[in-house]
Amino acid sequence: MSDDRKLSLSKLWVLMVTAFVDMIGFALIVPLLPFYATSFGADAFTVGLLMGIFAFGQMLTSPHWGRLSDRVGRKPVMIASQFISATAFVVFAFADSVPVLLICRFLQGVGGGSLGAVSAYVSDAVGPDERAKALGWITACTSAGVMVGPAIGSLTVGYSKAAPGLIAAAFCLANMLFTFLWLQEARARSTNPRVKPRPKIAGQVKEVLLHPGVTVNGLIWIYTAGMMAFMSMTGIMALYLEFRFQITEQNIGWFYVAVGFVSMLMRGMILGRVVHWLGEVRTLRLGAATLGLGLAGIPFAGTPITFAIIMLLVPTGTALLFPCTTSLVTRYADPDEVGQTVGVQQAFGGVSRLTAPIWAGAVYQGIGEQVPFWIGGALVLATAVLSLKLRPGEVPKRSTLV
Repeated sequence: MSDDRKLSLSKLWVLMVTAFVDMIGFALIVPLLPFYATSFGADAFTVGLLMGIFAFGQMLTSPHWGRLSDRVGRKPVMIASQFISATAFVVFAFADSVPVLLICRFLQGVGGGSLGAVSAYVSDAVGPDERAKALGWITACTSAGVMVGPAIGSLTVGYSKAAPGLIAAAFCLANMLFTFLWLQEARARSTNPRVKPRPKIAGQVKEVLLHPGVTVNGLIWIYTAGMMAFMSMTGIMALYLEFRFQITEQNIGWFYVAVGFVSMLMRGMILGRVVHWLGEVRTLRLGAATLGLGLAGIPFAGTPITFAIIMLLVPTGTALLFPCTTSLVTRYADPDEVGQTVGVQQAFGGVSRLTAPIWAGAVYQGIGEQVPFWIGGALVLATAVLSLKLRPGEVPKRSTLV
């Protein structure tokens, strides 16, 4: 192992542990949410709304968390967001109606808005050529949390409906302490005055909307479209599994275990090799195509075994697509504005997280159970076509997608 890689690991191991523990708490309750909601009388559309309001909170706060992390550091932002998440899980533990679940999910989204600070931390700690691999390590840890969390939720929900939420809150509080004691800032504060003022968040959002041909803006759009497709599946997956294969809250956790294992394997052990072989741009394209084919193929699975085989394409595709996209965004962002730029990326992703479960739930209920998967597959395959405008290899900053 090279010295550079050892240095990267020494900076990132604490972040990897915090990402793992944080995702255990988050993933512990997500598979249970549709079942809790339907027990309070919610329909498929309302379940989609509950999934989407998380993204609304994330969308509103992500750029501000990122901007704050550029000013005060990544560590304080992570600690504050973990405290908000812990509060949300306590609310979930004692929820007795759909409105209370909506409040809980919104608070979770506010706490989850600090993802941009995590990605910015990686850009501070790791050079551009190692960034996609490092992001793969971080997201491999989150995938491990996705694998463990739902299993804990399914095992504990039988004891008490409050137990999963309280356990998730305990994970968040433990993570706060771990972050406070062990995580060190990787970004040295600049003592030089800025030559130019920081762009306002609204102005940067407008730039992304009006000038998608600029490389960093185009990458944000690729991320947004891919997230839209993926979240459309996530929003109705529990309902689809119950409808098609009679999966319930007692055994749905094992489905997430399998998906999390594949994602962890891809991001932790395979992504770096693929990026080294193909480069970030071609890996991004391969991920978009794989994810699109996986989503489009889900409705054709007639048995749990064929469903599991097709579903392998989904975590494989996301493992290749999203880390490379975020890595390229940090590469092309202004070095003093990485947190804010990734926060804007997460805000656009938040729009997808907000709208995708809602429209997917509405289409699932009003048109057909299979249609949301076909729409999502078509959308992400269109993303693969958009990525053809990116030029493989190293390209200069501020280049365009032409």
